[in-house]
Amino acid sequence: MFVPIGNTPRDYAWGSHTAIAGLLGSEPSGGPEAELWLGAHAGSPSRIVTDAPEGVDDLRAWIHSAPEQALGPDLARRGARLPFLLKVLAADAPLSLQAHPDLDRARLGFDREEEAGIAVDAFDRNYRDAFHKPELIVAVSETFDALCGFRPVAEALAIVDELGAADAAGDDPQPAALDLLRDRLSGDDGLREAVEWLLRDGRGEDTGEVSWLVERVVALAAVRAADAASPFRAAFETVGILAAHYPGDPGIVISLLLNHVTLRRGEALYLPAGNMHAYLRGLGIELMAESDNVLRGGLTPKHIDIEELVDVLDFSPLPVPYLRPEQPGAGVQTFRPDVPDFVLHQVRAADASETPIPLDGPAIALCTSGDVAISGAHGETTFGRGASVYITPDEGAVTVSGDGEVFIATVGDGYA
Repeated sequence: MFVPIGNTPRDYAWGSHTAIAGLLGSEPSGGPEAELWLGAHAGSPSRIVTDAPEGVDDLRAWIHSAPEQALGPDLARRGARLPFLLKVLAADAPLSLQAHPDLDRARLGFDREEEAGIAVDAFDRNYRDAFHKPELIVAVSETFDALCGFRPVAEALAIVDELGAADAAGDDPQPAALDLLRDRLSGDDGLREAVEWLLRDGRGEDTGEVSWLVERVVALAAVRAADAASPFRAAFETVGILAAHYPGDPGIVISLLLNHVTLRRGEALYLPAGNMHAYLRGLGIELMAESDNVLRGGLTPKHIDIEELVDVLDFSPLPVPYLRPEQPGAGVQTFRPDVPDFVLHQVRAADASETPIPLDGPAIALCTSGDVAISGAHGETTFGRGASVYITPDEGAVTVSGDGEVFIATVGDGYA
């Protein structure tokens, strides 16, 4: 069964005014359009565009009213919940620094806050549900910039040293400011110590040292960003961008401790539990486990629970978490993370007509260019740029033909 669905983009302030409309061929709203949600999340469930079952008008309501039909018997028994959420994300300004909990911590945190009587929509609530929120993003703009995961300590210290050289060459050297950061990074658990200090002292009653450090880092990074030969030029340019949007925020300094990555069109990142990250600028297709559990670490006016965040973060220095696609057949790239909640297929219809795409559960397909036809075991549908459909699991493997591009999100092997 193929069910046409749609939604209205979320108008978060950091969103682009044109990128989502440009990708999907729709009329811009005139305001920021940050995220288009395709799924059954309570915050913005997709509308059923045509042929809605009687008495329901959105995907969430239909799943609750007919879980076996909408999800299949296996997922219906697991709580009648669509486990993934597909998004189009368009960032014209930096998002907050954030990380997500693993499944065990999400369950414990949710139960703890429920027992404490904290309202689910309270400002200081950390866990709004009992689920984890790993996510992947595929760049569809020519470039997509992000911060993700911690650099090696030696690399972070090299950045501090480069700023120190700029400080020494200036008219008013203040080396003690950078020494505050260098000393903490040089400890036995340097990344944890530095991040915890920046967050605690940068948000307490006495923010003098951290405020001084942020001020010096912003000034010195502007000097180093002008040097095309610097290996850390992108990181220094990012400091200037963050300072313009979040002046004085300690997250500006934390950004220097994180990997900076520029994805090219078609490249992807996978962000598992504990990975501190922030999207900076670009347009992408994002797929995640359906959850609202976000622990923020700066660049935001929203709630920051420092102790919970530090406990959740993985401070292990790691390379940029690229997610390399599988290529199961002509015209198809499959992004498969190490969790069973979701898989994303990117399909070039003109090349993929002979490549079956297995669906291990329900799926959502979004057409981003041209026109495509999708056929399954019981039916078929044709739709064009900007349109999306929900596919029930009884369709089994599907084939795609036409002249466009379509992204298909579904559950991974063994989830059901």
